[in-house]
Amino acid sequence: MELRLKKQIDKLEHEIRFKSVDLEEDINDFSIDIQNYKTDSKLITISPRCIRCNLCAEECPIGAIQSATWFREAKIEDSCVQCEICAQTCPVSCIYVLESESSIKIDEGEEKVEYFLKDIPVRHRILKMKNIDVKRNICVGCGSCTRFCPTKAITLKNESFIHEHGEKVASDYETGIDTIDFNTDSNGERLYSYVDKDLCVGCGSCKNLCMHGAIELERDLGPVIIYSHIDIDQDKCVGCYLCEENCPVNAIRIVEGKVVLDDDKCIRCKECTTRCPVNALNLVIDEEGLGL
Repeated sequence: MELRLKKQIDKLEHEIRFKSVDLEEDINDFSIDIQNYKTDSKLITISPRCIRCNLCAEECPIGAIQSATWFREAKIEDSCVQCEICAQTCPVSCIYVLESESSIKIDEGEEKVEYFLKDIPVRHRILKMKNIDVKRNICVGCGSCTRFCPTKAITLKNESFIHEHGEKVASDYETGIDTIDFNTDSNGERLYSYVDKDLCVGCGSCKNLCMHGAIELERDLGPVIIYSHIDIDQDKCVGCYLCEENCPVNAIRIVEGKVVLDDDKCIRCKECTTRCPVNALNLVIDEEGLGL
C-alpha cells in the first residue's frame, strides 16, 4: 500500500500564520520564509480492526503498548523503539509498519508540500491454539467473548447443544458463581460460550474480554523472527557509553573499551545505532530478510 498526499504551499503558509499569530496581531503582518525541506521516518500504528487480544502488549519487550479494552484498541505509546515485534505478533495483521516521508519543494514552477506513506511488509510469528476451555460454572453467557473473535470460533449455545457435544454446563460442576444474571435463548435455556476448536487460532481475544475469567487458553507462539543484525566497528568506538545507556533491554555494554552485544537480548530497535556519535554501530538487514 502506498499513499501520497499533496498540499499547496499557500495553504501551509496560512496554517503556520493561524497557529503562530496572537489574537491581537494582524495575521497579514506575519511574514513566513519557507525553504526546501525533506524528512523521513518509520511509523508503527494499530488499526481500528484490533481484536483486543493484547498479544502485542504482552510481547512488547519494553512495555510501550497500552492494553486494549472493550471500548478501545491497543495503543502504541511514545516510548516505542520500533522493534516491530508487535507487528510480527498481531494475529490479524492490524499493526502496520509504515515508511513516512514529508517534503517541501519550492522551485521554479513548482511549490508544494508532499506527504508519502508506504506499508512495509512484516513477517509474522507462528501462532497456534493448543487447548481452550470454557469454565461454564463461571460463564454467564453475556457474549463479550464473541465480539472480536477473528474467525467466529466462539459463539453462544444453549445447554442442550453443549451436552450433545460432550461438554459441561453449570450444573455439572461442584461449585460456581452465585448469580441469576445469565443469558437465555428464546426457549428459556441457559446460554454458554462454546468454542469450535477447529476454527480457533489461539489469539486470546475471548479470554481477554471475559469479565468473569471463564476462559482458559494454552497456545504456541513462535519465536521473534530475526532478519537483521547490529554491525559493530570496534575501531571507531570511542567508549562513550551512549549505546549502553540507551539500550532499552540492556543488550549492549562497553567492556574494557570494546562493545559487547548480547545477540539473544537484542531486539534490533536501532536505539544504539542512532545514538552512536561516531557511526560505530549500524543495523544491517540480512539478505533473507528481504524476501518478504
